[in-house]
Amino acid sequence: MRLLIVGTLDGHIATAGKLALQSGAKVAHVDDVSGAMNALRSGQGADLVMVEVSLDIGNLCSSLESERIAVPVVACGIGPEPSAAADAIRAGAQEYIPLPPDAELIAAVLSAVAEETSTVVFRDPIMSDVLRLAEQVAPSDASVLITGESGTGKEVMARFLHSKSKRAAQHFISVNCAAIPENLLESELFGHEKGAFTGAVTRRVGKFEEASGGTLLLDEISEMHPRLQAKLLRAIQEREIDRVGGGQPIKVDIRLLATSNRNLEEEVAKGNFREDLYYRLNVVNIPLPSLRERPQDIPILAQHFTAKYAEANGMTPLKLTPEAQGVLAGHHWRGNVRELENTMHRAVLLSRDGVIDASAIILTGQSLRPSEGKAAESGAGAEPDGQDGQAAGDVKALVGRTVADVEKDLILDTLQHCLGNRTHAANILGISIRTLRNKLKLYSQDGVAVPMPGDNERTTPA
Repeated sequence: MRLLIVGTLDGHIATAGKLALQSGAKVAHVDDVSGAMNALRSGQGADLVMVEVSLDIGNLCSSLESERIAVPVVACGIGPEPSAAADAIRAGAQEYIPLPPDAELIAAVLSAVAEETSTVVFRDPIMSDVLRLAEQVAPSDASVLITGESGTGKEVMARFLHSKSKRAAQHFISVNCAAIPENLLESELFGHEKGAFTGAVTRRVGKFEEASGGTLLLDEISEMHPRLQAKLLRAIQEREIDRVGGGQPIKVDIRLLATSNRNLEEEVAKGNFREDLYYRLNVVNIPLPSLRERPQDIPILAQHFTAKYAEANGMTPLKLTPEAQGVLAGHHWRGNVRELENTMHRAVLLSRDGVIDASAIILTGQSLRPSEGKAAESGAGAEPDGQDGQAAGDVKALVGRTVADVEKDLILDTLQHCLGNRTHAANILGISIRTLRNKLKLYSQDGVAVPMPGDNERTTPA
């Protein structure tokens, strides 16, 4: 992974950089926020930014957001300073690291915040066939189209392909085509020159250039506007791009991967997706099965996520009871692996005495229900310890309340469980950190007490 360090803190951050190097990270250093933005605009890129807490973190985070540079920010300061940590997280930092740095803490943050894993966790035979195909095509430079429902792990598969390729030592760059407005996506992909349009205050290197020598993932490519599809097709065919406002073609050397949760053949038939681009991307297709189609993976993934979030929250290893495993096995999992991960994250936080039982799963999984067919087979009252009656009572308790009111309670309760940590709460809730902050701001304006980071004993307006 690539780490960008901003500031000095009397050499302590430099020490953190050395520890990161020992963990296998590639480390770059700049003195201030302006230098950080220039480095990121130039295509140097970063998977994580570690910034001195005394610098203007709010300005850094707002600049990153306005220029659509998606990179997590971690603040660093001398010693445990609750007020400084809270201010940094409110400004947009995901975590706060006290300095002098601890080697294990640095390694844990690099792993937890960047989350650059290419490990595919599986046991089901259907996934063995998928991995066999992936390993066979990974060493080539052929374009690969990864398809499957939302939450099946398409980006994890893309990272797996990159890690097994001859470009593994180079950059892996991902662009979410669905998350960027059409009028901005062109600049995101190809870059722009200073003054190319309103707001282009400096030259910006695009993702094609940043990924040159490595792998570029176009996530949810089916959401790309047909006008831009034509420019993308040329870039793939010619292996050269034009920055917005530029007059000189720029050669690039990339391996292209793309994902889609839609049937692109149907999108081609509807006229929403170019047929020639489809064939360029679909040299090899790797279809990922839904979690419903790989039932043997549910328990091993549940254990994997349980261990992950127990460690992240400083908890001892947790045990899943047979009843809890039964609830997980009987769920339909419309959100696939992503839904299972969020469910286990919540269950870890609500575990008791080192155990995750069925009540923790039901309490944290608002959408959990038996899959079709299994509900009929099990019959009424099949859940252990009267859990069906409890679930029915929970539903009745919601009747007469507005959706907004229920949502508010869920968000505030989750934030309380996370000791006010916005990033952890957003991950558990399955929403973006920006959405969470906007909702908390509205609650505060209405006079609702909102838990602050690092303090679960008192609540004050955010």
